[in-house]
Amino acid sequence: MKAPARLGLYGLVLVAVFAVAGFAANAVIPEETVQSWSEGTELNTNQSEGDNMNTAGHEGHTDDTAALGLGIAQEGYRLTAVTAPTDTGTEKKLSLTITGPDGNPVTDFQLEHEKELHLITVRADGQHFRHVHPEMNDGGTWTIPWQWDAAGTYRVFADFVPAEAGEGLTLSTSVHVGGDYEPTPATGPSTETTVDGFDVSVEGDLTAGEASPLTMTITRAGEPVTELEPYLGAFGHLVALRGGDLAYLHVHPHGDEPQAGEMSGPKIVFEATAPTEGRYLLYLDFQVDGEVHTAPLVIDTTTGSGLRGDGHSDGGGSGQEPGTGGEHQEGEGHDH
Repeated sequence: MKAPARLGLYGLVLVAVFAVAGFAANAVIPEETVQSWSEGTELNTNQSEGDNMNTAGHEGHTDDTAALGLGIAQEGYRLTAVTAPTDTGTEKKLSLTITGPDGNPVTDFQLEHEKELHLITVRADGQHFRHVHPEMNDGGTWTIPWQWDAAGTYRVFADFVPAEAGEGLTLSTSVHVGGDYEPTPATGPSTETTVDGFDVSVEGDLTAGEASPLTMTITRAGEPVTELEPYLGAFGHLVALRGGDLAYLHVHPHGDEPQAGEMSGPKIVFEATAPTEGRYLLYLDFQVDGEVHTAPLVIDTTTGSGLRGDGHSDGGGSGQEPGTGGEHQEGEGHDH
């Protein structure tokens, strides 16, 4: 066969192969699945005309990432309409809405640690952590005055308990803030730090897949601080984020809920279960003389027998249901 004829036949074969492949792809991958992939990665550009606000992108997720607070939707609830200033020089508002399984804004929430919604933001490198409590209007939109301290990409977590569901959920998305950005991630463990004149340290082994006690000690000028006041229904509030993806763990100390006027210190004992081995960023909130202070710490895990071969925890430990990924953990005797 002459060369031109062979080339022509080869071309016909390729056309036939691609046609069959295209047909098979359409048969194997449903149209709705392809559409869901697109919806999982598209940016939400709905914003008020002329309003210089940044709207968070929708991100795809699995059930596992949702359990770790890395998804925008879980169990029919969805984090929507998240807007924030686009730069560091503008003070406007950060706002968000939680929609329910019926697609409508949720307006009925249970109190969790004295608040209906906890808003937590942190930059991708673990810096600029903030824990605040916005207010909700009658239409279900949560807002709070807001200004970013530094440029970068931030994770925005909404931690809440819908009254209809009766159990806590944590949803999150990303917000991008323009400007020069030099990431400064933790380069190693940091078990001691100083904040606002207080020295804070953490002791204990955080073992992957197992309930692990962590003891925080607070001193000032070398003297133990025994004037810790109740804050959000406890003497301390700890958020742990997994290094790298910022997977979310929420823990609280051992002991009963403190009474009004009661004080404690200098130690606060927490119990946490890390879902996987790795580095965890700890943020301890504590209150003295009516002022809340936040101490950042960094701790690495060890691998324990409770870690499955696929890197996921089988659960176990006080206050954690198997398979939840460690979210909303609590010490013994603490009322949720």
